[in-house]
Amino acid sequence: MGYTIGVDIGTSGTKSLLIDPDGNILAESSAAYPVHMPKPLWTEQDPEDWWNATVKTIRAVVKKAKVRPAEVQAIGLSGQMHGSVFLDKSGKVLRPALLWNDQRTAAECEEITQRAGGRSELIRMVANPALTGFTAPKILWLRNKEPKRFERLHKVLLPKDEIRRRLTGELATDASDASGMLLLDVRNRRWSAELLEKLELDPNLLAPVYESEEITGSLRPEVAAKLGLTPQCQVVAGAGDCAAGAVGNGIVRRGVLMASLGTSGVMFVHSDEPQIDEQGRLHTFCHAVHGKWHMMGVTLSAAGSMQWFVDRLCPELSSRRGTDPYQTLNSEAGEVPPGAAGLFFLPYLAGERTPHADAHARACFVGLTGAHGRGHMARAVMEGVAMSLRESLEIIRSLDVPVREMRLSGGGAKSALWRQIMADVMNQAACTINAEQGPAFGVALLAAVGAGRFKNIEEACRATIEVVRKMPPKRAAARSYDKMFPIYQSLYGQLKPAFDAIAQL
Repeated sequence: MGYTIGVDIGTSGTKSLLIDPDGNILAESSAAYPVHMPKPLWTEQDPEDWWNATVKTIRAVVKKAKVRPAEVQAIGLSGQMHGSVFLDKSGKVLRPALLWNDQRTAAECEEITQRAGGRSELIRMVANPALTGFTAPKILWLRNKEPKRFERLHKVLLPKDEIRRRLTGELATDASDASGMLLLDVRNRRWSAELLEKLELDPNLLAPVYESEEITGSLRPEVAAKLGLTPQCQVVAGAGDCAAGAVGNGIVRRGVLMASLGTSGVMFVHSDEPQIDEQGRLHTFCHAVHGKWHMMGVTLSAAGSMQWFVDRLCPELSSRRGTDPYQTLNSEAGEVPPGAAGLFFLPYLAGERTPHADAHARACFVGLTGAHGRGHMARAVMEGVAMSLRESLEIIRSLDVPVREMRLSGGGAKSALWRQIMADVMNQAACTINAEQGPAFGVALLAAVGAGRFKNIEEACRATIEVVRKMPPKRAAARSYDKMFPIYQSLYGQLKPAFDAIAQL
């Protein structure tokens, strides 16, 4: 039997799962770790935490599934995109990794745009504008702000690729994850020599680029023994979490959209050709599907907004024994009519990416009155995230990209109320599938392709993924949201001067 393992190095924790040759999940395991915020809007993590969680969860799924070590043929890796692992020549990590939602690099984004010859030239070279979350600005930040560390810099790896290095000793990345570094020639799926020269960065800082299902190495003997596996177990290139999650949801053909309600929110569509938004509102990245691409809009705080609401504004719910705070809030919000009685929420807790690309944007409730209660606010958070994601969908539709089916994923999609809100705001049925494990499942399938179980990832998805539930939009609610959406869209423009002024305080 050829079993495979998928590992997803996320922001809040690492998840591993083990599947059989037919794609059935036999075991899962998760391990949490902290995010450090040494300054406002700075986010960092210790790669050692990722490694410890990876070891713990792989060992756990092998034990739970009761498989023989030699039966596990391959491992697929997924991870939070854009994070920067800075290594010296000896392989020592130089500093904590800067994460995807870190906002310290606004000046470096301006520097990159200027060095590239302007925004349009930058998009021509790497298909995307410079955003604070991307990796290239982080490298320049290290050069500008921590020059002594930069002098020792030998390699820059993404989170999942640091785990690969520790598993196999090999340096490698995949085209989907590499796309988010802002250093990849996305059209041609290789590093942009042109931009690297303009930024005065050594190409040798970067790892070789593979397609997602390609084998990049095998487990080091000492690591294999630690994990309960064999040195013959191979590791495929894998994918960034967005592309891996799309694979895990079967988004491997035109016309199907993934709407992810994870910590961040993602609207993701497959493309057979590199379609680029010349205004840079959407990202165009390489897909985890061999030789294909995708377009993606991102809301930086999606389910993360609800987690903030629970942790910071409703701590008493978490302290009650035997009570799920999210279930309580879902129940209260469900009693509130669509529109939350005129209350809007802008989910800019970590700035915003699509469509505004504004690190200065700030979250806020607008329209709050004495008549609003906790249920109204909880519903407004869900609706605000949905409307932010609708902004991405509107851009996708404006570019004549077909969207015939919307599949929901992520922790927020476990809420029936939030699924209905998504269907109503988008005025499109919200579908859920038989596999809910997202990125970890996606890279487990990629590992199965790499191990020879399937001819390609399209075949793997057809064999293992199906829609099990459709939640159609409610007409009256959809009409209400259509009236609210233009108001929601207008709020950012009206508040932007205040956001910029607040950022200077």
